Amino acid sequence: MRNLASRFLIGIFAITLATMLAGCERHSKSESYYLVAVNTKLPYWQTAAAGLDKAAAQYGVTAEMRGPDTFDPQAEVKEFRAVVARKPAGIMVSVADAGLMAPEIDAALQAGIPVITIDSDAANSHRLFFIGTNNLQAGRLGGARIVQKLSGKGNVVFFTMPGQPNLDERLKGYQDVFATHPGINVIETFNIKGDSGTALDKTTEYLARTGAGKIDALVCLEASAGKDVAEALKRANAKDRVLVAMDVDEETLNLVNSGVIDATIAQKPFTMAFYGLKQLDDLHHYPLKSLTTVYSVDSFSPVPTFVDTGTSLVDKGNVDVFLKSRADAQAH
Repeated sequence: MRNLASRFLIGIFAITLATMLAGCERHSKSESYYLVAVNTKLPYWQTAAAGLDKAAAQYGVTAEMRGPDTFDPQAEVKEFRAVVARKPAGIMVSVADAGLMAPEIDAALQAGIPVITIDSDAANSHRLFFIGTNNLQAGRLGGARIVQKLSGKGNVVFFTMPGQPNLDERLKGYQDVFATHPGINVIETFNIKGDSGTALDKTTEYLARTGAGKIDALVCLEASAGKDVAEALKRANAKDRVLVAMDVDEETLNLVNSGVIDATIAQKPFTMAFYGLKQLDDLHHYPLKSLTTVYSVDSFSPVPTFVDTGTSLVDKGNVDVFLKSRADAQAH
């Protein structure tokens, strides 16, 4: 019996060792993966880069985030082309301008490089699938908050960058909610053009409006403007306005905690990049029969069309949970 048990344990060890060796053989530092985005210096994208690095370290592959540190869709396209020329194992891209990026994505797929979109989609391309926030739902969450805080009546302005797919979807979500509340009036949709400082100046202008033109609520559809709008509110001591922001960087969460920002909509950029790299790795090692098939209309598709990484509303009632989560992540 002792010999039988010994042979059994040896067999288990051999299987485990073979599995571990197979896993090591699957991955290599020569495998390179890229994430292409704009405004890469923003805290949002630094969080995504942390997810990218975490997955790359787990798999023992090479990964890098590339792209302009300003909002420059043309520069993003140029960076994407440069990455394609390196013939990587896979590419993730957050699309600043779908019209510009869609043909580039399709060209990369034609060249045999798997491409998935994260954060901001190019649904008109043949990208394999999208990983990110349900931006329509994110807008609806924010819209419901505005309606609640204004009791269904008031003037609202938006800060955004028209033409960026994810921001346009969020705006539509707000509009869907407001359509059933005729007392809510959208006064203006202001284009910050990638410069959040313009949001501060514009907010100062909005706060000067009185009477029937008074602005009751301000909505930021992207991450950077929220802090600048909040700064304008603080300078004017305007405590009677509602500000709904986007994302959960530490400064935004602290502004929610202090009450300057009423609420913010949480996304998961870390998860998008972390999960995205793992999916690209799988596509590299277990290739699809074709990268140019339109899988969104295939009932037997081996890949999804949309992976929703989740969204939630953060206010003073739950902001401590998000602050603790950030602190715990930084501690590790």
